[in-house]
Amino acid sequence: MVHIFSPLAVRKKRIPAAVLAALLAVTLSLGGCASVPPPDNLMNQAQAQLQSARDAGAPDYDPVDFGFAQDKFQQAQQAMANRKYAQAADLADESRADATLARTKAQLAAARAQIQSKMDANSRLRAQNAEAQSENDQHYQQQKAQLAAQMAATQQPADGQDNGENGGNPASSSSAPAPGGIPPLPPQAPMQQDMPAPSSSVLGNPQQQQPGQGFQTLPDSGQQQNPGGQ
Repeated sequence: MVHIFSPLAVRKKRIPAAVLAALLAVTLSLGGCASVPPPDNLMNQAQAQLQSARDAGAPDYDPVDFGFAQDKFQQAQQAMANRKYAQAADLADESRADATLARTKAQLAAARAQIQSKMDANSRLRAQNAEAQSENDQHYQQQKAQLAAQMAATQQPADGQDNGENGGNPASSSSAPAPGGIPPLPPQAPMQQDMPAPSSSVLGNPQQQQPGQGFQTLPDSGQQQNPGGQ
């Protein structure tokens, strides 16, 4: 028995095998896509982090990272609409990370701003206290000057009254030099006043002799005048 080789017969056998391989690849790819579930949990986490960053003030304090988070979340939503669940999961996770970073930076920036505000308020309070202290010092100096002026005004009339009682000649004027270069005379001692003479009644009536005393003789007038001329 003789076998005749025909290339057409070989081709007829190879075509169904290639078609089967292609169909198998398409089936596996479709089955793999269908096995990935929608990333609903990641999408919810990304959306929650975006809202938290927005509440922390990320659009003002960190607009760059917050903008990245919003763009990636929108891309994840578009991938979900196209049923590209794997791509949507990756984009949602990146959006969540960017939103978390933006929220942290916003919180730090807000804390720094609050600290700076308190420092500025303390500086203003210190300046106000220093100004109030300066005003108090000036007021104290003014009161002190007014009190000194009042004391000086009350002392001047008293000094003038003392000078008037002294006849307008203060004690220092007595020691002032006389005009013309003549030295002043030394102060004279006050003159002693003479003892008053006894009255005639006393001279005419000698003292009576008291009982118990002996006879007393009176000296002569010549002896009274010259007691030492014996």
